[in-house]
Amino acid sequence: MKKQVSAILAAGMAASLLVGCGGKQTGYDPLKGVETRMITDSAGRKMGKSEGNGIYLSDTDEAIRKKVMKAVTDSGPTAPDSPMPEVIANLFTLLKVVSSPDTVQFFTDKWNRCEIRYGDLKKQLAEDIIRVVAPIRERIRDIAADEAYLARVVKQGAEKARASASVTVTDVRRIMGIKPF
Repeated sequence: MKKQVSAILAAGMAASLLVGCGGKQTGYDPLKGVETRMITDSAGRKMGKSEGNGIYLSDTDEAIRKKVMKAVTDSGPTAPDSPMPEVIANLFTLLKVVSSPDTVQFFTDKWNRCEIRYGDLKKQLAEDIIRVVAPIRERIRDIAADEAYLARVVKQGAEKARASASVTVTDVRRIMGIKPF
């Protein structure tokens, strides 16, 4: 039970912090103005839970580094200011989400001058992902370790579900013409 509650809380917390924060808690909306793309692994497959190669909030720093370093790249640009292939644009999309604008500009300039070193880009990306994920991961661990808090959240959730279900059942009975007991 505790493991399930922890997983549910962690997932909800991560979603609210990473996607739904809207700048309210952090002052920064990581996805504002960023075109989302499918991120692929070294075999060109979609990265994610179903593929078993996604980057998770629970991953260790070393696991994150390893996964990022395996990301697909190409041989680099052959002409200045050339368009980025999708696999490289994917890395820049992640970079825009987790890195400072100066870092993004630095690597964009390197790309545009045909001077990019993907190893350096991936190392920076991995460290920036770790920097963003670490406090979230720590907060998840703190919440998961607080059994009193977890019990309170489960109890409140059950009360809300019971109240909502009661209203629904009452409405259904009324609509079907079933008299109350």
